[in-house]
Amino acid sequence: MAQQEEKTDNVPAIPFLNLKAAYMELKKELDEAYERVMTSGWYVLGAEVAAFEAEFADYCGVGHCVGVGNGLEALTLVLRAWGIGAGDEVIVPSNTYIATWLAVSHTGAVPVPVEPCGSTYNIDPSRIEAAITHRTKAIVPVHLYGQPADMDAILCIADKYGLKVLEDAAQAHGSTYRGKRAGGLGHAAGFSFYPGKNLGAFGDGGAVTTDDRELADKIRLLRNYGSSVKYVNNATGFNSRLDEMQAAFLRVRLKRLDAWNGKRQLLAAWYLRNLPISLPQVALPAVPDWAGHCWHLFVIRTADRDILQRELAANNIGTLIHYPIPPHLQQAYAPLGHGSSSFPIAEKMAGEVLSLPMWPQLSLGALAGSILGRTNPFNVNYKGRS
Repeated sequence: MAQQEEKTDNVPAIPFLNLKAAYMELKKELDEAYERVMTSGWYVLGAEVAAFEAEFADYCGVGHCVGVGNGLEALTLVLRAWGIGAGDEVIVPSNTYIATWLAVSHTGAVPVPVEPCGSTYNIDPSRIEAAITHRTKAIVPVHLYGQPADMDAILCIADKYGLKVLEDAAQAHGSTYRGKRAGGLGHAAGFSFYPGKNLGAFGDGGAVTTDDRELADKIRLLRNYGSSVKYVNNATGFNSRLDEMQAAFLRVRLKRLDAWNGKRQLLAAWYLRNLPISLPQVALPAVPDWAGHCWHLFVIRTADRDILQRELAANNIGTLIHYPIPPHLQQAYAPLGHGSSSFPIAEKMAGEVLSLPMWPQLSLGALAGSILGRTNPFNVNYKGRS
Protein backbone atom coordinates (compact mmCIF):
# COMPACT_ATOMS: atom_id res chain seq x y z
CA MET A 1 0.00 0.00 0.00
CA ALA A 2 2.95 2.33 0.34
CA GLN A 3 4.60 1.68 -3.01
CA GLN A 4 5.73 4.58 -5.14
CA GLU A 5 4.26 5.42 -8.52
CA GLU A 6 5.97 3.53 -11.34
CA LYS A 7 6.10 4.16 -15.08
CA THR A 8 4.62 1.68 -17.55
CA ASP A 9 4.45 2.51 -21.28
CA ASN A 10 4.90 6.19 -20.39
CA VAL A 11 1.63 6.21 -18.43
CA PRO A 12 2.00 6.64 -14.65
CA ALA A 13 0.90 3.64 -12.60
CA ILE A 14 -1.54 4.70 -9.91
CA PRO A 15 -1.25 2.84 -6.61
CA PHE A 16 -4.30 2.76 -4.40
CA LEU A 17 -2.35 4.69 -1.77
CA ASN A 18 1.14 6.16 -1.49
CA LEU A 19 2.04 6.88 2.12
CA LYS A 20 5.62 7.83 1.34
CA ALA A 21 4.39 10.83 -0.68
CA ALA A 22 2.99 12.46 2.47
CA TYR A 23 6.31 12.10 4.24
CA MET A 24 8.25 13.52 1.33
CA GLU A 25 5.96 16.56 1.16
CA LEU A 26 6.44 17.28 4.88
CA LYS A 27 9.92 15.82 5.36
CA LYS A 28 11.59 18.90 6.82
CA GLU A 29 8.83 19.56 9.35
CA LEU A 30 8.47 15.90 10.31
CA ASP A 31 12.19 15.47 10.76
CA GLU A 32 12.23 18.56 12.98
CA ALA A 33 9.38 17.10 15.03
CA TYR A 34 11.31 13.84 15.44
CA GLU A 35 14.40 15.67 16.63
CA ARG A 36 12.34 17.81 19.00
CA VAL A 37 10.88 14.74 20.70
CA MET A 38 14.14 12.79 20.81
CA THR A 39 16.09 15.64 22.35
CA SER A 40 13.36 16.40 24.89
CA GLY A 41 14.03 13.22 26.86
CA TRP A 42 10.27 12.81 27.51
CA TYR A 43 8.51 10.14 25.47
CA VAL A 44 5.14 9.29 27.11
CA LEU A 45 2.29 11.70 27.93
CA GLY A 46 4.36 14.84 27.58
CA ALA A 47 4.16 18.24 25.98
CA GLU A 48 3.54 16.96 22.43
CA VAL A 49 0.47 14.95 23.41
CA ALA A 50 -0.91 17.84 25.45
CA ALA A 51 -0.35 20.27 22.58
CA PHE A 52 -1.93 17.97 20.00
CA GLU A 53 -4.93 17.36 22.24
CA ALA A 54 -5.52 21.10 22.53
CA GLU A 55 -5.05 21.68 18.80
CA PHE A 56 -7.28 18.81 17.69
CA ALA A 57 -10.02 19.75 20.17
CA ASP A 58 -9.96 23.25 18.73
CA TYR A 59 -10.06 21.86 15.18
CA CYS A 60 -13.11 19.71 15.96
CA GLY A 61 -14.82 22.54 17.81
CA VAL A 62 -15.04 20.74 21.15
CA GLY A 63 -13.77 21.37 24.64
CA HIS A 64 -11.70 18.23 25.13
CA CYS A 65 -9.51 15.76 23.26
CA VAL A 66 -7.82 12.75 24.88
CA GLY A 67 -5.12 10.93 22.92
CA VAL A 68 -5.22 7.13 23.17
CA GLY A 69 -3.51 4.14 21.62
CA ASN A 70 -5.74 3.59 18.57
CA GLY A 71 -9.22 4.09 17.19
CA LEU A 72 -10.66 0.84 18.56
CA GLU A 73 -9.59 1.77 22.07
CA ALA A 74 -10.98 5.27 21.65
CA LEU A 75 -14.45 3.80 21.09
CA THR A 76 -14.06 1.12 23.77
CA LEU A 77 -12.91 3.53 26.46
CA VAL A 78 -15.86 5.86 25.87
CA LEU A 79 -18.35 3.03 26.18
CA ARG A 80 -16.64 1.80 29.35
CA ALA A 81 -16.56 5.30 30.80
CA TRP A 82 -20.33 5.48 30.24
CA GLY A 83 -20.68 2.29 32.30
CA ILE A 84 -21.86 0.16 29.40
CA GLY A 85 -21.20 -3.53 29.90
CA ALA A 86 -22.63 -7.04 30.20
CA GLY A 87 -26.38 -7.18 29.65
CA ASP A 88 -26.44 -3.95 27.64
CA GLU A 89 -26.99 -3.46 23.93
CA VAL A 90 -25.44 -0.90 21.59
CA ILE A 91 -26.79 -0.12 18.14
CA VAL A 92 -24.18 -0.28 15.37
CA PRO A 93 -24.30 -0.23 11.55
CA SER A 94 -24.45 -3.56 9.77
CA ASN A 95 -22.21 -2.01 7.12
CA THR A 96 -18.93 -0.99 8.75
CA TYR A 97 -15.43 -2.12 9.60
CA ILE A 98 -15.49 -4.72 12.38
CA ALA A 99 -13.77 -2.38 14.87
CA THR A 100 -17.10 -0.64 15.51
CA TRP A 101 -18.58 -3.92 16.69
CA LEU A 102 -15.44 -4.98 18.56
CA ALA A 103 -15.54 -1.85 20.70
CA VAL A 104 -18.98 -2.88 21.94
CA SER A 105 -17.95 -6.48 22.49
CA HIS A 106 -14.89 -5.47 24.52
CA THR A 107 -17.20 -3.90 27.10
CA GLY A 108 -19.24 -7.10 27.40
CA ALA A 109 -22.26 -5.53 25.71
CA VAL A 110 -23.94 -6.85 22.55
CA PRO A 111 -23.73 -5.05 19.19
CA VAL A 112 -27.16 -4.75 17.57
CA PRO A 113 -26.86 -4.17 13.80
CA VAL A 114 -29.01 -1.77 11.79
CA GLU A 115 -28.95 -1.69 7.99
CA PRO A 116 -27.56 1.26 6.00
CA CYS A 117 -29.16 3.68 3.55
CA GLY A 118 -28.64 2.36 0.05
CA SER A 119 -27.33 5.68 -1.25
CA THR A 120 -24.97 6.83 1.53
CA TYR A 121 -23.78 3.47 2.99
CA ASN A 122 -24.33 4.92 6.49
CA ILE A 123 -26.75 3.68 9.13
CA ASP A 124 -30.38 4.35 8.20
CA PRO A 125 -32.04 6.42 10.95
CA SER A 126 -35.49 5.21 9.88
CA ARG A 127 -34.52 1.68 10.96
CA ILE A 128 -33.02 2.49 14.36
CA GLU A 129 -36.13 2.67 16.54
CA ALA A 130 -37.16 -0.87 15.61
CA ALA A 131 -33.85 -2.13 17.05
CA ILE A 132 -34.17 -0.35 20.42
CA THR A 133 -35.00 -2.45 23.49
CA HIS A 134 -34.95 -1.80 27.24
CA ARG A 135 -31.31 -2.96 27.17
CA THR A 136 -30.17 -0.37 24.59
CA LYS A 137 -27.73 2.14 26.03
CA ALA A 138 -26.07 3.83 23.06
CA ILE A 139 -25.94 4.31 19.28
CA VAL A 140 -22.63 4.27 17.40
CA PRO A 141 -23.11 5.84 13.95
CA VAL A 142 -20.11 5.53 11.62
CA HIS A 143 -19.15 8.33 9.23
CA LEU A 144 -18.23 5.71 6.65
CA TYR A 145 -15.68 6.54 3.95
CA GLY A 146 -15.57 10.12 5.28
CA GLN A 147 -19.27 10.96 4.77
CA PRO A 148 -21.11 11.97 7.95
CA ALA A 149 -24.13 10.03 9.09
CA ASP A 150 -27.48 11.85 9.39
CA MET A 151 -26.79 13.04 12.91
CA ASP A 152 -29.87 15.21 13.51
CA ALA A 153 -32.17 12.26 12.93
CA ILE A 154 -29.99 9.99 15.07
CA LEU A 155 -29.75 12.47 17.95
CA CYS A 156 -33.52 12.98 17.87
CA ILE A 157 -34.03 9.25 18.41
CA ALA A 158 -31.34 9.16 21.10
CA ASP A 159 -33.00 12.04 22.98
CA LYS A 160 -36.36 10.29 22.81
CA TYR A 161 -34.99 7.13 24.42
CA GLY A 162 -32.29 8.61 26.65
CA LEU A 163 -29.39 7.06 24.74
CA LYS A 164 -25.79 8.13 24.30
CA VAL A 165 -24.43 8.79 20.79
CA LEU A 166 -20.80 7.92 20.06
CA GLU A 167 -19.50 8.96 16.64
CA ASP A 168 -17.17 6.46 15.02
CA ALA A 169 -15.17 9.16 13.23
CA ALA A 170 -12.23 6.93 12.31
CA GLN A 171 -12.58 7.91 8.63
CA ALA A 172 -13.98 11.41 9.07
CA HIS A 173 -11.13 13.79 9.91
CA GLY A 174 -12.39 17.15 8.67
CA SER A 175 -15.83 15.96 7.56
CA THR A 176 -18.73 18.29 8.34
CA TYR A 177 -22.43 17.89 9.00
CA ARG A 178 -24.47 21.03 8.36
CA GLY A 179 -21.26 23.04 8.75
CA LYS A 180 -20.15 21.44 12.03
CA ARG A 181 -17.11 19.18 12.13
CA ALA A 182 -17.20 15.48 12.86
CA GLY A 183 -15.98 14.87 16.38
CA GLY A 184 -18.37 17.44 17.81
CA LEU A 185 -21.68 16.04 16.58
CA GLY A 186 -22.57 13.47 19.26
CA HIS A 187 -21.92 13.09 22.98
CA ALA A 188 -18.41 11.89 22.14
CA ALA A 189 -16.39 10.67 19.16
CA GLY A 190 -13.61 8.19 18.57
CA PHE A 191 -10.90 8.86 15.98
CA SER A 192 -8.23 6.62 14.49
CA PHE A 193 -4.88 7.97 13.30
CA TYR A 194 -3.88 4.81 11.44
CA PRO A 195 -1.36 5.82 8.73
CA GLY A 196 -3.80 5.66 5.82
CA LYS A 197 -6.33 8.05 7.40
CA ASN A 198 -6.80 11.63 6.23
CA LEU A 199 -5.02 12.62 9.45
CA GLY A 200 -2.69 9.68 9.85
CA ALA A 201 0.25 9.04 12.14
CA PHE A 202 3.33 7.00 11.22
CA GLY A 203 2.11 4.18 13.42
CA ASP A 204 -1.03 3.62 15.46
CA GLY A 205 -2.87 6.27 17.42
CA GLY A 206 -6.33 7.46 18.34
CA ALA A 207 -8.28 10.08 20.23
CA VAL A 208 -11.57 10.80 21.94
CA THR A 209 -13.23 14.19 21.45
CA THR A 210 -16.09 15.52 23.57
CA ASP A 211 -17.58 18.58 25.25
CA ASP A 212 -18.15 16.52 28.42
CA ARG A 213 -15.39 17.38 30.90
CA GLU A 214 -16.34 14.54 33.24
CA LEU A 215 -16.14 12.01 30.42
CA ALA A 216 -12.77 13.38 29.27
CA ASP A 217 -11.42 13.06 32.81
CA LYS A 218 -12.60 9.44 32.99
CA ILE A 219 -10.92 8.64 29.68
CA ARG A 220 -7.67 10.21 30.89
CA LEU A 221 -7.86 8.00 33.96
CA LEU A 222 -8.71 4.81 32.07
CA ARG A 223 -6.02 5.27 29.39
CA ASN A 224 -3.27 5.39 32.04
CA TYR A 225 -3.82 2.30 34.19
CA GLY A 226 -6.69 4.00 36.01
CA SER A 227 -4.22 6.46 37.51
CA SER A 228 -3.94 10.24 37.56
CA VAL A 229 -1.25 10.24 40.26
CA LYS A 230 1.70 7.89 39.86
CA TYR A 231 1.21 4.61 41.74
CA VAL A 232 -2.28 5.65 42.84
CA ASN A 233 -4.86 3.66 40.88
CA ASN A 234 -8.49 4.70 41.18
CA ALA A 235 -9.91 2.41 38.50
CA THR A 236 -9.09 -0.83 36.71
CA GLY A 237 -7.68 0.99 33.71
CA PHE A 238 -5.69 0.23 30.57
CA ASN A 239 -2.46 1.18 28.89
CA SER A 240 -3.77 3.17 25.91
CA ARG A 241 -1.71 6.31 25.46
CA LEU A 242 -1.02 8.29 22.31
CA ASP A 243 2.74 8.23 21.77
CA GLU A 244 4.70 11.49 22.05
CA MET A 245 6.38 10.93 18.71
CA GLN A 246 3.12 10.26 16.91
CA ALA A 247 1.54 13.30 18.55
CA ALA A 248 4.39 15.46 17.25
CA PHE A 249 3.92 14.07 13.74
CA LEU A 250 0.15 14.58 13.94
CA ARG A 251 0.65 18.22 14.89
CA VAL A 252 2.56 18.72 11.63
CA ARG A 253 -0.04 16.92 9.53
CA LEU A 254 -3.00 18.63 11.22
CA LYS A 255 -1.81 21.95 9.77
CA ARG A 256 -2.21 20.45 6.27
CA LEU A 257 -5.43 18.53 6.86
CA ASP A 258 -7.84 21.03 5.31
CA ALA A 259 -5.61 21.62 2.30
CA TRP A 260 -5.17 17.89 1.78
CA ASN A 261 -8.90 17.32 2.13
CA GLY A 262 -9.36 20.00 -0.51
CA LYS A 263 -7.15 18.00 -2.86
CA ARG A 264 -9.21 14.90 -2.13
CA GLN A 265 -12.34 16.86 -3.04
CA LEU A 266 -10.79 17.83 -6.39
CA LEU A 267 -10.00 14.17 -7.11
CA ALA A 268 -13.53 13.15 -6.12
CA ALA A 269 -14.99 15.86 -8.37
CA TRP A 270 -12.90 14.54 -11.27
CA TYR A 271 -14.15 11.01 -10.70
CA LEU A 272 -17.75 12.20 -10.53
CA ARG A 273 -17.38 14.17 -13.78
CA ASN A 274 -15.44 11.64 -15.78
CA LEU A 275 -16.54 8.17 -14.78
CA PRO A 276 -19.39 6.96 -16.98
CA ILE A 277 -22.45 7.40 -14.80
CA SER A 278 -24.63 6.32 -17.73
CA LEU A 279 -23.34 2.77 -17.44
CA PRO A 280 -25.85 0.83 -15.34
CA GLN A 281 -23.19 -1.47 -13.88
CA VAL A 282 -21.27 1.33 -12.10
CA ALA A 283 -22.88 3.41 -9.32
CA LEU A 284 -21.05 6.51 -8.08
CA PRO A 285 -21.18 7.96 -4.54
CA ALA A 286 -24.16 10.10 -3.55
CA VAL A 287 -23.55 13.05 -1.21
CA PRO A 288 -26.50 14.79 0.50
CA ASP A 289 -26.55 18.59 0.53
CA TRP A 290 -25.93 18.66 4.29
CA ALA A 291 -22.82 16.47 4.12
CA GLY A 292 -19.28 17.80 3.90
CA HIS A 293 -17.49 14.66 2.65
CA CYS A 294 -13.74 14.46 3.41
CA TRP A 295 -13.32 11.63 0.87
CA HIS A 296 -11.25 9.27 2.96
CA LEU A 297 -12.33 6.74 0.34
CA PHE A 298 -13.96 7.06 -3.08
CA VAL A 299 -16.19 4.00 -3.29
CA ILE A 300 -18.15 2.87 -6.32
CA ARG A 301 -20.49 -0.10 -6.64
CA THR A 302 -20.93 -2.66 -9.38
CA ALA A 303 -22.26 -6.19 -9.55
CA ASP A 304 -19.24 -6.86 -11.78
CA ARG A 305 -16.79 -5.69 -9.13
CA ASP A 306 -14.24 -8.47 -9.51
CA ILE A 307 -14.10 -8.08 -13.29
CA LEU A 308 -13.71 -4.31 -13.04
CA GLN A 309 -10.99 -4.67 -10.41
CA ARG A 310 -9.03 -6.93 -12.75
CA GLU A 311 -9.47 -4.48 -15.63
CA LEU A 312 -8.20 -1.62 -13.49
CA ALA A 313 -5.22 -3.69 -12.34
CA ALA A 314 -4.42 -4.44 -16.01
CA ASN A 315 -4.32 -0.66 -16.53
CA ASN A 316 -1.93 -0.28 -13.55
CA ILE A 317 -4.58 1.25 -11.31
CA GLY A 318 -4.66 -0.02 -7.74
CA THR A 319 -7.92 -0.64 -5.87
CA LEU A 320 -9.09 -2.13 -2.57
CA ILE A 321 -12.34 -3.54 -1.24
CA HIS A 322 -13.72 -1.91 1.93
CA TYR A 323 -15.00 -4.34 3.24
CA PRO A 324 -15.49 -7.79 1.62
CA ILE A 325 -17.14 -9.50 4.61
CA PRO A 326 -19.68 -7.68 6.81
CA PRO A 327 -19.18 -8.09 10.57
CA HIS A 328 -22.21 -10.34 11.11
CA LEU A 329 -20.73 -12.94 8.74
CA GLN A 330 -17.31 -12.94 10.37
CA GLN A 331 -16.44 -16.03 12.42
CA ALA A 332 -15.88 -13.76 15.43
CA TYR A 333 -19.61 -13.01 15.51
CA ALA A 334 -20.95 -16.46 14.66
CA PRO A 335 -22.20 -16.82 18.28
CA LEU A 336 -24.70 -14.00 17.67
CA GLY A 337 -26.47 -16.25 15.17
CA HIS A 338 -26.74 -13.78 12.29
CA GLY A 339 -26.66 -16.05 9.27
CA SER A 340 -26.43 -15.27 5.59
CA SER A 341 -29.20 -12.90 4.41
CA SER A 342 -29.73 -11.55 7.93
CA PHE A 343 -28.68 -8.11 6.69
CA PRO A 344 -29.11 -8.22 2.91
CA ILE A 345 -28.31 -4.57 2.23
CA ALA A 346 -24.92 -4.81 3.96
CA GLU A 347 -24.23 -8.13 2.27
CA LYS A 348 -25.05 -6.75 -1.17
CA MET A 349 -22.78 -3.76 -0.59
CA ALA A 350 -19.95 -6.02 0.55
CA GLY A 351 -20.20 -7.88 -2.75
CA GLU A 352 -20.21 -4.75 -4.92
CA VAL A 353 -18.06 -1.98 -3.39
CA LEU A 354 -14.70 -1.01 -4.84
CA SER A 355 -12.43 1.78 -3.58
CA LEU A 356 -10.51 3.79 -6.18
CA PRO A 357 -7.18 5.62 -5.60
CA MET A 358 -7.61 8.60 -3.28
CA TRP A 359 -4.68 10.41 -1.66
CA PRO A 360 -3.83 14.11 -1.68
CA GLN A 361 -0.51 13.88 -3.51
CA LEU A 362 -2.12 12.04 -6.46
CA SER A 363 -2.13 14.37 -9.47
CA LEU A 364 -5.19 14.80 -11.63
CA GLY A 365 -2.99 14.50 -14.70
CA ALA A 366 -1.64 11.12 -13.64
CA LEU A 367 -5.12 9.91 -12.77
CA ALA A 368 -6.61 11.07 -16.08
CA GLY A 369 -3.70 9.59 -18.03
CA SER A 370 -4.14 6.19 -16.46
CA ILE A 371 -7.93 6.03 -16.75
CA LEU A 372 -8.61 7.96 -19.96
CA GLY A 373 -5.25 7.60 -21.72
CA ARG A 374 -5.84 3.96 -22.61
CA THR A 375 -8.87 1.85 -23.29
CA ASN A 376 -11.11 3.08 -20.51
CA PRO A 377 -11.50 0.14 -18.10
CA PHE A 378 -14.94 1.46 -17.14
CA ASN A 379 -16.16 1.00 -20.70
CA VAL A 380 -15.54 -2.74 -20.74
CA ASN A 381 -18.38 -4.86 -22.05
CA TYR A 382 -19.06 -7.04 -19.02
CA LYS A 383 -21.71 -9.20 -20.64
CA GLY A 384 -20.78 -12.83 -20.43
CA ARG A 385 -17.46 -12.18 -18.68
CA SER A 386 -16.33 -13.67 -15.39
